[in-house]
Amino acid sequence: MSKQFEVAVVGAGPAGYHAAIRAAQLGLKTVCIDRWVDASGQAVLGGTCLNVGCIPSKALLDTSHKFSQAQSEFEDLGIMTQGLALDVAQMQRHKDLIVQNLTKGVAGLLKSNGVEVVTGTATLQAGKILKVTDAAGEVSTIAAAHIILAPGSNPVDIPACVRDDEMIVDSTGALAFDAVPKTLGVIGAGVIGLELGSVWSRLGAKVVLLEAMPSFLPTADEQISKEALKLYKKQGLEIRLGAKVTGSKIKKSGVEVIYEDGDGTVVVVVVVVVVVVVVV
Repeated sequence: MSKQFEVAVVGAGPAGYHAAIRAAQLGLKTVCIDRWVDASGQAVLGGTCLNVGCIPSKALLDTSHKFSQAQSEFEDLGIMTQGLALDVAQMQRHKDLIVQNLTKGVAGLLKSNGVEVVTGTATLQAGKILKVTDAAGEVSTIAAAHIILAPGSNPVDIPACVRDDEMIVDSTGALAFDAVPKTLGVIGAGVIGLELGSVWSRLGAKVVLLEAMPSFLPTADEQISKEALKLYKKQGLEIRLGAKVTGSKIKKSGVEVIYEDGDGTVVVVVVVVVVVVVVV
C-alpha cells in the first residue's frame, strides 16, 4: 500500500528542498525524495549545487584566488612568501568538508521542518503515484495530492569528445583532480567552463578554452563580457572562440582535440593532458 502525503517533492537540490520546507511550513504533510549518494555510498542531500556544482567550485575558486594572491600580491604588502607550495590533497579535503557541512545542514533543515526524506530513484506513475527504487532494488510507492518535480540535470556528452573519466572528464571530474594538470583543455566557455579554467589556471595549469559560439559570454551584457574577457586573458586563460570540436583521440602524450575554426574550413589540433567537457 502506498504511503500517503499531501506534497511529494522529487529532488533535494536547492529548488526541491526549499519547496519541501515551505510546503511543510504551510502545514502540509510532505516528503522529499532524492537518489544522490556520495563516494562512500551514503545518501546526501543538496543535489548538484551542493555536491558537485556551485559550492565545491566556489571553494576551489576561493583557494585558487588566495594562492594566486600569495604568489603575486602579498610581497607588495610586506608579506614574504618564499617556499610557497600547494597541497592539492588538503585543498580537496577542505572543499569536501565545506560540502559535508552544508549537506548536513540541508538534512537538518528538512528534519526540523517535519519533512520526511526518502532515498531512491522516483518514477512518476499514473494517478499521482511515485514508484521509488532504493539502492538495493527495493521498491516502494508514494501517493501525493501534489507532486513537485525538481530532478536537476546531467552533464551533456558530445560524440566528438566522449568521456572516459580519466583523461576526458566532465565538470564533476574537474572538481576532484588530485594534482594540477600541466595542460588543460575545456570545451565550453560558459560560466562552468570559465570557473574550472580559472581554478586550475591560477594553480599552474596551462588552460585552453574552446567555445563554439563566435562571441564571448553572449548572454551577458556586452560591456561585462568584454571586460570579463580581458580579465580572463590577463589571468592566463587562452580562449578560442568559434571553435567547433569535431573529434578527439586519446594518445600517450595526452588528448588530441580536433576542431574547426570560425569559418568552418580550417582544422586545428590542440593536445592537452586532460579535457573537461562542460557543454550545456
